[in-house]
Amino acid sequence: MIAINFPAPDFKIVNEAGKELIFDRFRKKYVVLTPEEWVRQNFLNYLVKTLLYPQSLIGIEKEILLGEMKKRFDIVIYNREMQPWMLVECKEMNVPLSQQTLEQVVRYNMVIPAAFLTITNGVNTFCCTYSSGQQWRFLEELPGYPERS
Repeated sequence: MIAINFPAPDFKIVNEAGKELIFDRFRKKYVVLTPEEWVRQNFLNYLVKTLLYPQSLIGIEKEILLGEMKKRFDIVIYNREMQPWMLVECKEMNVPLSQQTLEQVVRYNMVIPAAFLTITNGVNTFCCTYSSGQQWRFLEELPGYPERS
């Protein structure tokens, strides 16, 4: 498990028609503030402010096809050549991360191959990559963003 020290939140939150909305600076719009969205926004904040991942190379809620099913993954971080480098699946804080959560992001990785797969619920975070012999290897920390691919 990877320990994450999230930066202090500096989000713009508004109430509109009885719903709490948070400004997503990546999508440049207000979105409904669900428990999963809270985790996603805090994790994005950590990637950009603490790990210094380039905000311009991060995609949010991109749609993919798994067979005939349309799915959306939470976060993709691209390398400088605009190839997927890391996929991130977020769950709300009270949802335990399980084998099923990892299998979900592995399925997404079959469609969008990335070097790193990360799952987080804001409390627990795991990141893995392929090691030799096509085995997943869990990392002790999130990788630094590559200057070159």
